[in-house]
Amino acid sequence: MEAQEAEHLLNDFGIPSPSSARNSPRGIFCSRTLNLRSISAIGYDMDYTLMHYNVMAWEGRAYDYCMVNLRNMGFPVEGLAFDPDLVIRGLVIDKEKGNLVKADRFGYVKRAMHGTTMLSNRAVSEMYGRELVDLRKESRWEFLNTLFSVSEAVAYMQMVNRLDEGAIGPELGPLDYKGLYKAVGKALFRAHVEGQLKSEIMSKPELFVEPDPELPLALLDQKEAGKKLLLITNSDYHYTDKMMQHSFNRFLPNDMGWRDLFNMVIVSARKPEFFQMSHPLYEVVTGEGLMRPCFKARTGGLYSGGSAQMIENSLNIHGDEILYVGDHIYTDVSQSKVHLRWRTALICRELEEEYNALINSRGQRARLVELINQKEVVGDLFNQLRLSLQRRNRGHPAQTLAATNMDDQELTESMQKLLVVMQRLDQKIAPMLESDGELFNKRWGFLSRAGLWDKSHLMRQIEKYADIYTSRVSNFLHYTPFMYFRSQEQTLAHDSYSYYCSERNDGSVSGVIDN
Repeated sequence: MEAQEAEHLLNDFGIPSPSSARNSPRGIFCSRTLNLRSISAIGYDMDYTLMHYNVMAWEGRAYDYCMVNLRNMGFPVEGLAFDPDLVIRGLVIDKEKGNLVKADRFGYVKRAMHGTTMLSNRAVSEMYGRELVDLRKESRWEFLNTLFSVSEAVAYMQMVNRLDEGAIGPELGPLDYKGLYKAVGKALFRAHVEGQLKSEIMSKPELFVEPDPELPLALLDQKEAGKKLLLITNSDYHYTDKMMQHSFNRFLPNDMGWRDLFNMVIVSARKPEFFQMSHPLYEVVTGEGLMRPCFKARTGGLYSGGSAQMIENSLNIHGDEILYVGDHIYTDVSQSKVHLRWRTALICRELEEEYNALINSRGQRARLVELINQKEVVGDLFNQLRLSLQRRNRGHPAQTLAATNMDDQELTESMQKLLVVMQRLDQKIAPMLESDGELFNKRWGFLSRAGLWDKSHLMRQIEKYADIYTSRVSNFLHYTPFMYFRSQEQTLAHDSYSYYCSERNDGSVSGVIDN
């Protein structure tokens, strides 16, 4: 009764319950139970975490600079244009074969593209039937961890086409797919390092950044609840200051600046090494970015370099008292968890689009499941008749009396009819399976799924390394800074989907029937 009363009060306040907040594209989803009350400090990455870029604009310009550098290196790039729908996060580049692949949670390749051409199911089976994607083999496989990977993958797959066409001249040397990937990576790296790209973004941030007015309030709630907030970014001081001013200052109350939100700021952090080893620490002491060496970080400071261990020591907070929030599975999430046992949150903006696509696909997916179930029943009957015929030919008794009474002609004709039915069902099922997920991406399907029921390799990485995941940091506003995120029940293959009633000794019935 008290629980119901609390629920009524929540409704009276106009506040959605945590369970209803979870059932939305802006929900926070929990892989491993996390109690925010036990979190003393929350660290944030900046790019694509606290700040979301317009992918078409940001990655489009990165692609443009990459193409200019490739042209200067002697590569034929005429007629190529940026296509953001060509790839999605979570795909894997096969540098040996010049392919882009989507794998399931076990590493089996489910879809593949060579250059910009999707491969048939048969070609995928012939090429990868005996191989698994193993991300530990970095010389071959490159995992697209983040939206920053989009421009690189698009450029590479387009250049694979040019290599196959023989358009790349011999003066560039004998190039294989692996060497081509290295060349594209070098061209894009130069675009970032030479500073042209970031200078353009800093001069017109409104063209590249999608501001989130709710975000500063979400961080204020956490800070005022006693959490120490940290900003840990690989970006340099000038870029960080400019972009954070643009994204935060106008939405903060009482003339607050973005620096006022954070107990400590680390720029040029050099993640993932930041979580693995110690680098020299410098304090940024002027607005122009002048620095001086220092040996200990202090609250309120602005620093360059250093290490996560230094932060723990200076704040006297360690391990699972710290939650780190970032968009990169490897650089942000897995390394902070594996090396330091920090709690982790992954930001994946595409979740909102995928959630809505899944909702809009419910009717077709339900119809697909219905057809698959029908085929299963027809297939079971076919297999039983086949076994009856096999036993009869071997002189063994049939499974049942009814099966014994069927003559050979009846058995054969029934099996032929069932084969026709299964073929008709296959003709309906195959194109529906092929198109499943096309509301999210026509080539690759859903981000989190590889096939109708299985999880993608990306989803497996998220579940393994991210305690919680969500589409944007401001989604914390739908919860409190004291929230207890509880992971959902993990179903196993031998689990039942119903809890059946059990009879007590007194003859009464207990238990709940669900679903």
